[in-house]
Amino acid sequence: MRQLRFTLSALILVGTLYVGQWSVGSVPALGGLLHPTDGIWGVAIQAELPRESTARIPGLTGQVRVAYDDRGVPHIFASSVDDATRALGYVVARDRLFQLELQTRVTAGTLSELLGPRTLEFDREQRRYGLAWSAERQWGELDPNARTARSLGAFADGVNAWIDGEARQNPPFEYRLLGVQPMHWEPQHALYLIKRMGYTLTLFLGERRRDRIEAMIGADGLEELFGLHSPISEPIVPPPPTVGAPTAPELVRPATVAASGGNTVVGAGARDVPEGWPRWDEPATEHDDPIIGSNNWAVSAARTEAGFAILAGDPHLELTLPSIWYEIHMVVPGEIDVYGVTIPGIPGVVIGFNRRVAWSFTNTEADVVDLYAETLDDPDKPTSYTVDGVWQPLTRRIEEFRDTNGELLATDTIYFTHRGPLLRENGQAHSLRWTVLEDAGEIQAFAEAARASSVAEWLMAMESYVAPPQNMLVADWTGSIAIRPTGRFPVRPNDGRGDRIFDGSRSANEWLGYLATDRLPTAIDPPQGFLASANQEPVDPAVDTTYYGANWPSPWRALRINQLLRADSSVTPDDMQRFQLDPGSARADRFVPAFLQAAEHSLSQVQGDDELREAAQLLAQWDRRYTMENERAVLFEMAMEELVDRVWDELALPSESDSVVARNRIRTPSSAVLATLLNDSTSRWWDDRRTPGVREDRDGMLNASLKAALRRAKDEHGAPEDGGWRWDRIRHVNIHHLLRIPALSALNMAIQGGPGTLNPSSGSGRFGASWRMVVELRPEVRAWTIYPGGQSGNPVSSRYRDRIEHWVSGQLEPVLLPRQPGELEDQRTAGVLILVAEEDQP
Repeated sequence: MRQLRFTLSALILVGTLYVGQWSVGSVPALGGLLHPTDGIWGVAIQAELPRESTARIPGLTGQVRVAYDDRGVPHIFASSVDDATRALGYVVARDRLFQLELQTRVTAGTLSELLGPRTLEFDREQRRYGLAWSAERQWGELDPNARTARSLGAFADGVNAWIDGEARQNPPFEYRLLGVQPMHWEPQHALYLIKRMGYTLTLFLGERRRDRIEAMIGADGLEELFGLHSPISEPIVPPPPTVGAPTAPELVRPATVAASGGNTVVGAGARDVPEGWPRWDEPATEHDDPIIGSNNWAVSAARTEAGFAILAGDPHLELTLPSIWYEIHMVVPGEIDVYGVTIPGIPGVVIGFNRRVAWSFTNTEADVVDLYAETLDDPDKPTSYTVDGVWQPLTRRIEEFRDTNGELLATDTIYFTHRGPLLRENGQAHSLRWTVLEDAGEIQAFAEAARASSVAEWLMAMESYVAPPQNMLVADWTGSIAIRPTGRFPVRPNDGRGDRIFDGSRSANEWLGYLATDRLPTAIDPPQGFLASANQEPVDPAVDTTYYGANWPSPWRALRINQLLRADSSVTPDDMQRFQLDPGSARADRFVPAFLQAAEHSLSQVQGDDELREAAQLLAQWDRRYTMENERAVLFEMAMEELVDRVWDELALPSESDSVVARNRIRTPSSAVLATLLNDSTSRWWDDRRTPGVREDRDGMLNASLKAALRRAKDEHGAPEDGGWRWDRIRHVNIHHLLRIPALSALNMAIQGGPGTLNPSSGSGRFGASWRMVVELRPEVRAWTIYPGGQSGNPVSSRYRDRIEHWVSGQLEPVLLPRQPGELEDQRTAGVLILVAEEDQP
């Protein structure tokens, strides 16, 4: 019966591929997929966990028992941390091997070796930033006997044990589809993933646009619309402040920067990838604000119903099948007992908890990258650059790009200065100084955090963490809570700002060092009894003038979290889970009254504007909550889009400067900037420069935008009373398979939430809460978790997408936390894997 199920699963999988549209390229020959020995059958055979199995891993010093629970979570019980890490590598490879390889190749710029020439330009772009080169250099500098090196090596042992065993005989589905074999896993590949995190979360190069923006709106306009600080303040560190504002911040001196990457001198800015593929670096925006964000908050024991601290976290990232996260539990008596999620490829828990401490992260949005304009001896074939009048030699590397058959596709010359990669754009050469390319301490930090037993110990453990900087929230079993933006924050000369291009010919522009950890804005057990971060500015600039970044995201989510927490002094875990899907919107609360007041004022003076009257009446019916059944959020969102397009016409690119609305802008100010503009009805920004002789004001712009939104809503979704305006028919989430195969994706799913809510939905539907966790730190810790997908990367497996339904509805699942193997009940055990050393294999 089981074999019949496997056979049917394989046939269904092949059928869905040929019915659906495969995005990677031409569908492989049907005969190959149905081959009796090398075809799709092996995928189905490996779909489910065997009830009992044994495998060997070279290098194990003792037997390891892995008990999979009925949610597919492996509980790893080992006698040493290195053995537990070997087992982790094995089980991750067992479930996520293709994901391991794909994300490594993305960072390394070797996708063409897996997918062919269509990813060549993407590969060239990745090599220019030097991520893989930096990881290789750091691996070479590690002490082989140090804990980090041992951990990376042990994880690689486990991955390769799976590859050299089962995967060679029955490779995962994607390898069969592409006709390739899995690559060998190297210990340094884990460092690649750390670099990739830094690329995704810190590579903001807005400096390149500042000059163009200033030319369009002037220096005053640039500072007004893209200033250093958030115009609406809801800082992470609450009052009273925990840091001062010293005039000379303490520094950690930087080490000499080793060369770590570069850029070709032939063509730059080639960020295109094949049609239908995800753009790995694409920002998720909602008209005017980035929404690749995250939430975390914690409540101290004094403000919870049961008297125990509770922590919640939900990082918002791109959603994929399989998920970016993999859920694990690792137990080594006397060493670690840690539960949470890892990014497949990293040898330990990234976000999670032990029996005393819980933690989660949000991105700081910090500025940890600078561009330096370099003077080259030859713009076309440079050999040197000048610093303080002395010519310095450029280092050069040759990069070769090959296809799936090993044939040479292209060769690039890569250059870098002492600061880092040399990037070229529009005839300008800029070197890149970036903390992500420098010393890495993240693996060590994660390992130490797993052992912490208090807030203080956990914060100390994370001091070695470098990049990407994160707002690190922690709570412990005593009821204590704390938050600190952790990582390396550069200290720059002069005014300290990093939001401009520096003159690379002057050594006086070099970084002076990094902020010392005890100088970072930190809150520990604040009187208010709770802490929250949602990517907002970390500290009130009136308290601390230190430069951390510029042009911060609007703090709508932070405002809403704090509103909910202030209103409840007896919080429960159920409340925390409910907050994660809260449909309320501080953004709507700010703008809806402005639209309605403008309409009311106009209608009181001018009769006969039936369109404005209808639009205002419809908008007034909305409770400003992004529930799935509401039928008015669509009108508001269209009104906001129209308003943004009209107000920021000064920033429209020339090709659209004469259009009614300009949606292609060089850059868009945040909606917090627009919200503050509501206070000045005659500000120059309300005037539309494309209507000479007419000076628009605030109310005129709001009314025109609302009426235009009504027309669009009717055109696109029908009459408001016909049901086509329901939010769940308009806004969806799309979770794509890694190869963008529709049949293996979860598409067009309705969810609660909208722009600026705690459960934000992007216009593309590809971004959202990648992991949700709530931990109550009782003497016997309790936790609830969910992520959109499943533990297995095998599309035939019952564990491939089994969690999506609960994720969509906002239902978190209680986790199992056995201390010993025998504590996991038989009815909750899906399978048991025994791992032994090579010489112990029976």
